[in-house]
Parts: sequence; structure tokens; C-alpha cells
Amino acid sequence: MYLWIKAFHIIFIVSWMASLLVYPRYKMHQAKSKPGEPLFDTMMDASARLKRIILTPSLLAVWILGIALLVLNPGIVAGGVWIWIKLALVLVMTALHGMFVGIGKKIDRGDESVSVRKLQLLNEVPFVLLIVIVVLVVVKPF
Repeated sequence: MYLWIKAFHIIFIVSWMASLLVYPRYKMHQAKSKPGEPLFDTMMDASARLKRIILTPSLLAVWILGIALLVLNPGIVAGGVWIWIKLALVLVMTALHGMFVGIGKKIDRGDESVSVRKLQLLNEVPFVLLIVIVVLVVVKPF
């Protein structure tokens, strides 16, 4: 059972990461247009579907399955400092998820204070976090 949970945990990590990389791109395109324009409406609809169908459910699945892995194998937390750093980075990734959704809501309202440049920079953060998290899990350097 443990390996099935681990497999689905990884599957939902991949889907969460993919949507964390795509969602801000949709919002960048939307922010470059004006409410009522076809691009604005298309990107608003596409990002809403992405958030509802993949982004948020994947986040929930990652957390539920991750906690299940810890419950089934509590020895993981005794494995070293790497797991605590990994968990802290997953919390940062979760906060970033919330930040993206919050920025998305502002863009949906037509708030022009949202910086496209800021979104471009923030869009790179999930990938950097993923690299560090994978290295921590596979290499266990600490």
C-alpha cells in the first residue's frame, strides 16, 4: 500500500508543479489585455478551469498523500535534517500557490496594479523549489 501512495504522491506532485508553472503564464497573458477583450476572457476561463480541475486538487492530494506517507513510515522524520528542510520548502510552495491564486483574483477583477514583470519572476520560483526538493529527497545531503 505504501508504494501505491508514494506513486500517487509523485503523480500529484507532477500535476501540481505543471499547473504552478502554467497558471501564472495564463495570468500574465490575461493581465496584458483589458477586461472584456477576448484574450482577457479566454485566459480568465482557462485559468479558472486549471485552478479548479488540476491546481487545487493536486495541492490537496500532495498534502494528503504526503501526510499518509509520514503516518505509514514515521521513521522518515528521523532520517535527518533533509526532511525538515523539504517540508519547509513544501510550505513555501504552498504559500506560493496561495499567492498565485490571490494575484489571479486581482487580475480577474481588472486590477491593473499587478505587475506582469513580478509574475514573470515569481513564475520561476516553483521550478527552483522543485530542484532543491528533489535533490533533498534523492541525495539526502543532511
